Formats: sequence, structure tokens, C-alpha cells
Amino acid sequence: FLNFDALRQASQCVGRVIRSKTDYGLMIFADSRYNRHDKRSKLPKWILQFMSEQYLNLSTDTALVFVKHFLRVMAQPVDQAALQTVLLSIEEVKKVCPQEDDDEQQGDTTAANDANGDMVSEPV
Repeated sequence: FLNFDALRQASQCVGRVIRSKTDYGLMIFADSRYNRHDKRSKLPKWILQFMSEQYLNLSTDTALVFVKHFLRVMAQPVDQAALQTVLLSIEEVKKVCPQEDDDEQQGDTTAANDANGDMVSEPV
């Protein structure tokens, strides 16, 4: 249970770094236990896709080279035209999720933020 809880907490921390399509950040799993396949395989797929073998078990100096390169690349201005090709318009979102649009029109639920800022739905 402790392993599961620790990996869940690590995953949540990584998720807090990225909040939108234009955000970027680094999370460094410095604990050597993340080198073990049995531990690493329990992380979500969206994290595992960035943990290829070339980034595992690095020395501090080598990790800093990767970090500097990443930050240098990401610090470049965002190409707004290219960004629009990956972002969905409101109309496109409604086409993808028509049932949510129907619920709003029927007035079955209302959306609000709770005390923690999390989105919750409440019956009308």
C-alpha cells in the first residue's frame, strides 16, 4: 500500500506542473527506486512516455545537460498559428462532447467550484 500511495502522490505532483497546453516544466525523479521497472511501471502512461531509457540513472552533470537543453528549447516564443492547430474551439468541443451540451440545455446539473477550487456538479 505504501508503494501505491507514494507513486500516486508522485504522479499528482507531476500533474500539478502542467496546467495548460502552453505550460512546460520539469519533474526529476531523483530517488533510485524509480530506476526499478517494477516501481516505474506503476506510474501512469502519460508520465512513462517521457521516461525513456536514455533519461534513467543519469549522473547529476548529465541530467543538468538535458535540463539546460530542454529549458533552452522551451523558452522559445510560442508559434500561435501552430498552437491553434492543436487547440480545439468551443464548437469543436461541443461536437466531441454533445451529451454534455444536452445536459446544460436541459438544466439537469450546474457546475461550481468547491472550497478547494475543484469542479463539482450539483443537481438543480
